[in-house]
Amino acid sequence: MTNGKRRCLVILTMLFWGMGTIGCANQNGGMSMSHSMVASVADDTFLESFAATRRFSLGHPTAITVTPDGREVLFLRSGPRSFVRDLYSFDVATGEENKILTSEKILEGAVEELSIQERARRERMRMTARGIATYRLSQDGKQILVPLSGRLFVVDRQTQKVKELESEAGFPIDPKFSPDGKHISCVRDGEVYVIDLASGVERKLTTGAGGTITNGLSEFVAQEEMGRFSGYWWSPDSRFIAYQQTDVAQVETFYIADAAHPSRSPHTWPYPRPGKNNAQVKLAVMPIDGGDSVWVRWDAEAYPYLASVRWSPKAPLTILVQNRKQTEELLLAIDSNSGESNTLLVEKDDAWINLDQSMPYWMPDGQRFLWTTERGGAWQLELRGRSGQLIKILTSLEFNFKRFLHYNQTQEQLYLSGTDDPIQSHVYRMSLNDTESLPTRLSKADGLHGASFAKDNHCEVYVHSESLTDGSHRQTVRTLDGRKLGELKSVAEAPPFTPHVEFVTVDHKQKFRAAIIRPRNFHKGRKYPVIVYVYGGPHAQTVQANPNNYLLQQWLADHGFIIVTMDARGTPSRGRAWERVIKNNVIDIPLNDQVEGLQSLGKKYAELDMSRVGIYGWSFGGYFSAMAVMQRPDIYKAGVSGAPVCDWLDYDTHYTERYMGLPDENEFGYEASSVLSHTSKLSRPLLIIHGTADDNVYFMHSLKMSNELFRAGKTHDFLPLSDFTHMVADPNVTKQINRRIVGYFMKHLQ
Repeated sequence: MTNGKRRCLVILTMLFWGMGTIGCANQNGGMSMSHSMVASVADDTFLESFAATRRFSLGHPTAITVTPDGREVLFLRSGPRSFVRDLYSFDVATGEENKILTSEKILEGAVEELSIQERARRERMRMTARGIATYRLSQDGKQILVPLSGRLFVVDRQTQKVKELESEAGFPIDPKFSPDGKHISCVRDGEVYVIDLASGVERKLTTGAGGTITNGLSEFVAQEEMGRFSGYWWSPDSRFIAYQQTDVAQVETFYIADAAHPSRSPHTWPYPRPGKNNAQVKLAVMPIDGGDSVWVRWDAEAYPYLASVRWSPKAPLTILVQNRKQTEELLLAIDSNSGESNTLLVEKDDAWINLDQSMPYWMPDGQRFLWTTERGGAWQLELRGRSGQLIKILTSLEFNFKRFLHYNQTQEQLYLSGTDDPIQSHVYRMSLNDTESLPTRLSKADGLHGASFAKDNHCEVYVHSESLTDGSHRQTVRTLDGRKLGELKSVAEAPPFTPHVEFVTVDHKQKFRAAIIRPRNFHKGRKYPVIVYVYGGPHAQTVQANPNNYLLQQWLADHGFIIVTMDARGTPSRGRAWERVIKNNVIDIPLNDQVEGLQSLGKKYAELDMSRVGIYGWSFGGYFSAMAVMQRPDIYKAGVSGAPVCDWLDYDTHYTERYMGLPDENEFGYEASSVLSHTSKLSRPLLIIHGTADDNVYFMHSLKMSNELFRAGKTHDFLPLSDFTHMVADPNVTKQINRRIVGYFMKHLQ
């Protein structure tokens, strides 16, 4: 369960479902349905394709970067059934595609190797790619940096010549160009290194790492919950580096052992649990040509979380720090010469403050910056002066602002993501100066839209990505005035069908948004068992206007089920109050909302057999499913709980305390929200699935749940996934999980 990625985490909950046929009897005495009456239309080959293509996503262009001059678009792409990515360029003028670099060519057939730290970092980023998994473009657009198997390579874009930066030091983590393109920096063995590109000389910049101390690396909660993956930052003039120093001496140590291979030593990780010690984080600035570090000073006791860091041209080094409860944060301007800090603004919220890692965005003149806030009750974009004073509010409360995308200095235009429908997202443009006019929507068709812009504020080219309600997906290169210049080629396999999804607004005072997926051979007048797909927590929506999000649900429905998913209170995109009703208790209101919403749908749609309802989910959704089956057996007759949090006292500080507060100040809420408080109530079938190597929601959660269920005499099923983490990327394992689970629902909802 992550904060920001917000994007990447929620995809995890849609990974798992199985295969088979179903025969059902209507327990209410109405028309019965059996396999002999309604044959399954599910294609047994679908699951193989779904798993092998990673939900038909492999082969789509990703990591899209528009060059500063707008002449090329760089991107990564794999084969349709390969996790190995290659680096490509798209020529905007000619429309020609060119393969720049492949891992196979560089490594000459050698096996790619990753360090334990890099594997963990990729886990935090929800990255499963291999080969050229990441790359960076220099600020002038002339060079490309490619990290691969513990080695660093620089590509000259003009000649396409590849140069390896050889080193005998440790595995390079988070490599970057300096802004002037003359140096490469990275972290090796917990120290920041700088490489001079002209001479190839590498020098260790920081000192003091070892034991519990690292330099230049973000700590666990920054990566997992804040969406901050870097721990060091270049100054705009390339003369200095600001770096984070982290000491985990006071943080509890967790161990992950491979029970299937007891001869292997366990991996150790510092893991901060609610109410316990966090890592101690400091920030320093030092010149790259040597010299003493200048330590940044702020009240770290009152504001221990270093949430974000910005160092933009003509602007001061700027940091955002939060208090432990995440109810107050300070945006600070730092004097990099003295380390003194000056407060630009203060944000407060009685419940919690959500982070936006795109902020602050300093304007090119360095005299103003953009800022986002939920202070007024919904996300809004503001323009503020160099000292933090409010100049003007740029978006109204009525405009459903999602995030800032780009600023074009030539036109003085802002590009935003927003929507008038919470299940869609669109690209908008508005004038920085004329805030009286409403933002202009650039994306036309219904669905999910996004855009990738060059970092250069004058570039006139961008890439428009769209996933539409008709199931189509494309990425087109366009000018800012809307002209189409070309399309990035996808080699992804096309899904064998388009899901039959009905998006509805639930007839309830809260007007929940829901999606209903019926079998493709749906027969009117017959009742079908219902399976609820749930996440139910913050930062995630399961109802989105992209039918391809529901391919697996359609396949499951085709076995004779109707799938229902709903975004009730506690989920994003419906305003501050909607999300924050879960403060101090993350289950009671959301579960009640899910029940009431489902009952409303049951009254409206006669085909929903409310006497046969199952529920499933992963991560927060796995937690929700377990609680639903235990607390509301009158509604949910079977459940599958994937990688569930069992006891919030065993999850991490930054996520848990944001929603639950500190344990000693909310004992009742922690108890009420713990699965362990409700295990004695289990009276319905429950299948628990968990990876034994999970370092996000540790395997101990499911072990504790299973132990308490056993001690309470409650029969349940438990499927451990040997040596798997919170992500399950292996196609065969994904396939087998799905087969297992659909069989579970077939057995218990007949």
